Amino acid sequence: MSQDQAVHAPPRLFGREHLALVLGVVGLVTLSAFENRAVGTALPTMVREFDALGSFGLANAAPNASYLVSLAIAGLWADRRGPVAALRSGAITFAVAQLLVGTAQSMPMVIAGRLLSGFAEGLLDVALMVLVARALPAVLRPRMFSLFAAMWILPSVVGPVLTGLVTEQAGWRWVFLGALLLLVPSWLCLRPALRMLAKEKTGADPTTGAEPESTDPGGPERNAEALAAARALLPWALAASVALFALTWAGDQLDSHPTTAWIVIPISLLVLGVAAVRVMPAGTFTARRGFPAVVAVRGLGGAAFAGAGAYLPLLLTVLHDFSPSRAGVTLSITGVSWALGSWLQGRDHGLQRLTVLRVGLGLMTAGIAGTTLLAWTNDTWIGLISWSIAGVGMGLNSSSVSVLTLDLSDATNSGRNTSSAQMAGTMSIAAVFALFGTLLAVNADHPTGWVFGAIITTSAGLALIGLLTSARIAPRTTDLLE
Repeated sequence: MSQDQAVHAPPRLFGREHLALVLGVVGLVTLSAFENRAVGTALPTMVREFDALGSFGLANAAPNASYLVSLAIAGLWADRRGPVAALRSGAITFAVAQLLVGTAQSMPMVIAGRLLSGFAEGLLDVALMVLVARALPAVLRPRMFSLFAAMWILPSVVGPVLTGLVTEQAGWRWVFLGALLLLVPSWLCLRPALRMLAKEKTGADPTTGAEPESTDPGGPERNAEALAAARALLPWALAASVALFALTWAGDQLDSHPTTAWIVIPISLLVLGVAAVRVMPAGTFTARRGFPAVVAVRGLGGAAFAGAGAYLPLLLTVLHDFSPSRAGVTLSITGVSWALGSWLQGRDHGLQRLTVLRVGLGLMTAGIAGTTLLAWTNDTWIGLISWSIAGVGMGLNSSSVSVLTLDLSDATNSGRNTSSAQMAGTMSIAAVFALFGTLLAVNADHPTGWVFGAIITTSAGLALIGLLTSARIAPRTTDLLE
């Protein structure tokens, strides 16, 4: 290759320039995915060992609650100081969380570790997104996000089995302590890329990666106002996390303390709704053109897919007499089809990003609608094939939303925009889980097809609303988030 050809060669994700960054980021994403899948397998054994079955719901809800607060902090931190410090803190917090759970002597220690785990995940998620935005050219971002999704396939398929074997042969503690062994090489791979990124940034500290406090082309006054507004959102993020925690607790108490639970559920939903209005970008709930519409689509798509997917294993078990292992096939379908959709969106297909997003939302709507057949007929194959189509659509949708989030951001707000999109997904999923869980709890004695049909049909409706809302995403030059 001539020197001129080398200069003009298109950038490659696995080229020498980006290889260290890609390996390090992929390692952290894979580690997070394994931890996410492992907990579901190990937690039942943990609560039985500590004789704390009643704490199962709290242990599950703890990371989601702390995740919301962490997202708000991480967005502000990454925009003000750059992604390196937030990424380092997230990795350290993750290590402490795994150590705390792995050495726990009581259920409160487990719950504390789970809270730290959720906090770490928020820091890592936002920091990695900002790192991708600043270290990779725009043309490589779709491929990077498809790689993110691909890294969930192995944990989704192998993770539960591997965790079960470790739990049975060595004990559940090694599920968490073993994660520390994987964290070290992932971080070592990432360090050269972080040092390179720090050196490339004018005025950045080469040891910490911290950037100048004001890089806003609109001036320091605008930047200061945006940061002040972001700080004001932190109490509302905390309120949302408490409401999310309370919703989960109330769902667990519907049988044992129904009166209290029925009081807590509507109050928590109200607090969550008010907090969502406060922490989301202005115009999100009216799908204002530009980035607010992106956030709205993120929330609608996430709620639609998670709302249907969470109840499919139970549907197959109750209505079709599937064994737990057979019912769990939906998790494998979800992981593989999602990754396939994400891989497809990262190819050189020549389609506009907004077109890819709409195709994904269309496939989600059609696929989830077809999945409702599982609630009304005995033909499970058509329903499961429909769910795989929905998974491909979700892969196209979720990765495209991530790309659009960065495209509609700049160096001063990519962290806050990323955290807003992540919070929209988390809070919308929490809301549909509360509503669907309540519907199921009311019919817990004998859940029939109409209950599951109503859940999946509502999810298809949310996907359709997301598809219609996507028409508002087409950005105008004045629509970039302030």
